[in-house]
Order: sequence, then structure tokens, then C-alpha cells
Amino acid sequence: MNITIKQCTLDDLKELQALSIETFDETFKDQNSPEVMKDYLDKAFSAEKLEQELTRPGSEFFFAMVNGEPAGYLKLNIDEAQSEAMGADTLEIERIYISSRYHGMGLGKNMIIHAHNNAGKYNKTRIWLGVWEKNGPAIGFYQKMGFVQTGTHIFQMGDEAQTDFIMEKAL
Repeated sequence: MNITIKQCTLDDLKELQALSIETFDETFKDQNSPEVMKDYLDKAFSAEKLEQELTRPGSEFFFAMVNGEPAGYLKLNIDEAQSEAMGADTLEIERIYISSRYHGMGLGKNMIIHAHNNAGKYNKTRIWLGVWEKNGPAIGFYQKMGFVQTGTHIFQMGDEAQTDFIMEKAL
């Protein structure tokens, strides 16, 4: 099995859109109504929205590739591109998702290492992310990778205000 990390470009838009919808739906469909999920997926992962995100200064997307196929993706933000003002010394992992077909292969760890490397490249000393308080497997993974909870913020999912834990790791 050959695992690589590949930076996404506008040429990858359709693959990124399909993988974004697939992985978000797999992760959260059992906790949200079909109507709320459809509305969120249509807005958050429209081609127009993803194109804006792909071309925004300070944001980068990466595919985790398994034998040349996209198996997961990572979105990193620095500086003003971060979804919250966490300081100039931070890098945000805004999204990290792996298709369920590829769970257990070490892709998440590889993507966290890639985020660490990018933080170093940009002279950042901390990495942070938000994770839904009800996503126990992800919280456990981030703790295993050295992240600690430092706060909370609200993630709006339809009419429901969901609480995300803010987790940080000093580098």
C-alpha cells in the first residue's frame, strides 16, 4: 500500500467536492436529520464555495492518497484564513476527514504529521482544531496525537447550535 499526501489545486475541485460530501455524510448522518444534512452539504460543499476556499490566501487543501486514489483530505488555515482568531502563532486544522473505506490505515496520523510539517514551514508554534463534543472517536484520536481541550465554540448545523471542543497542541 502506497500512502502519499498531495496538495489540491482547482483541477481537483470535483474530486474534493465528492470526497467532502461523502466523508461528512458518513461521519454525521446518524446524528442529524436528512433535511439538515442535505441543506448543509449543498451549502458547505458547493463547487463555488470550495473554489473560494481553494483560492483563499492562507488556506490549503491536501488529499491523503492510497495507491493513487483520494482516501481523505485535510484543510489547513493560517493567519486571517483561520475560522477563529487564535493568534498569529497558530495553524488551524479546519477539516480532516477520511473515507470509511480507509479507516484504520494510519491516514489520520499521516495527515496530522503533515499539518505539523506545515506549521513548522510557516513558523507556527501551535496547532488547533474544533471537534464536535459528541464525536468521541475523533476526540480520542486527537488526544492520542497530543491535543488537549482548551475551550469550546459553536458550530451551526441547520437550526441547531452544536458545541465543538477547541483542541490545541503546542509544537
